[in-house]
Amino acid sequence: MSSSSSVPVLTIDGPSGSGKGTISRMVAEKLGWRLLDSGALYRAVGYAAGMEGLDLSDAEAVTRCAQTTKIRFQAATDGNDTHVLVNGHDATDELRTETAGAAASAIASIPSVRQALVDMQLAFRKAPGLVADGRDMGTVIFPDAAFKVFLTASAAERAKRRYKQLKEKGLSVTLATLQREIEARDARDASRTVAPLKPAVDAVFIDTTGMGIEDVVAKVLAVVRP
Repeated sequence: MSSSSSVPVLTIDGPSGSGKGTISRMVAEKLGWRLLDSGALYRAVGYAAGMEGLDLSDAEAVTRCAQTTKIRFQAATDGNDTHVLVNGHDATDELRTETAGAAASAIASIPSVRQALVDMQLAFRKAPGLVADGRDMGTVIFPDAAFKVFLTASAAERAKRRYKQLKEKGLSVTLATLQREIEARDARDASRTVAPLKPAVDAVFIDTTGMGIEDVVAKVLAVVRP
């Protein structure tokens, strides 16, 4: 085992729109731990593949893209989301669209792409601790994590949250379309053969439907420091 195995990890898994990103960022800030947004890595590779005009079903080409794409996280100075630089380009806003999410879901089903990103994710495990946000953090990437949470919410609730986020960014979306896309992605993520979306057997399950952000943060923090 590497020396990093002694660094505590809190995994926060869950479906799209469950609040993982916001909750993970706030919890990491309160704990003073590092943050890994694993979904952003997949979105970044999907974005890079799109910029190269690759067919997302071409496993070999997308895997090469995953191996060569330079992804860097940069803390925001305005208190907003962490900026994600893809091959030197600030692609933060592009990565938050449903199109980027669908691309991430598509390439995440390719085993060689997932393997290419495993080492990158493991490298985030550094003192004093790590909050890892994703879909398979507690089941595949950090199965030995001391603390595991699975966040969820109804599809209708998640669609409303995403609708609000995207409208605030000035994007044109409809609630009905978002809910259909979220339900389709849930089905894809749960049924894929490689690292399907499911709670780790030792994860604390939290349904955030109807809950305020601060209440969810408090419940997650209670898992780490009861």
